[in-house]
Amino acid sequence: MKPVWDLARLNYEPMRDSDIDEVVALEESVYPYPWTRGNFADSLASGYQAWVLRGQDMRLMGYFLVMQMVDEAHLLNVAVAQEWQGQGLGRFLLNQSVACSRGLGMESMLLEVRPSNTRALELYERYGFEQIGRRKGYYPAGSQQREDAIVMRYTL
Repeated sequence: MKPVWDLARLNYEPMRDSDIDEVVALEESVYPYPWTRGNFADSLASGYQAWVLRGQDMRLMGYFLVMQMVDEAHLLNVAVAQEWQGQGLGRFLLNQSVACSRGLGMESMLLEVRPSNTRALELYERYGFEQIGRRKGYYPAGSQQREDAIVMRYTL
């Protein structure tokens, strides 16, 4: 798969408060149970690693947030705009989150993913993340139900 984007023309930079409205709009467009504006604002205020990826036209293409905990990073959120999915940007953002975590001296990275999010689950498995557990009823789901979370770890 040859991407239709040129890495040299992308803008990759730390997320700022001024990005939050656009990040929330992207989040709401790709997730059935999105983070709130408050979730993003709190993450920035807490000093989590948060990065955005923009095209040459400065439109938001994706983002990720990573929380550091002693020697372990936690990938809190990652998303790619619908129009850019399937073109390698998810893997690019995953690469960047791993590089960021290594740069902070982390030894491993954790994440949770819905079993129903098969594209993300496949990406994480191909990348080398291993399933280490399951959190029962972790995520909200339709009809007042809950969905489990698959817990995965990657050694940095």
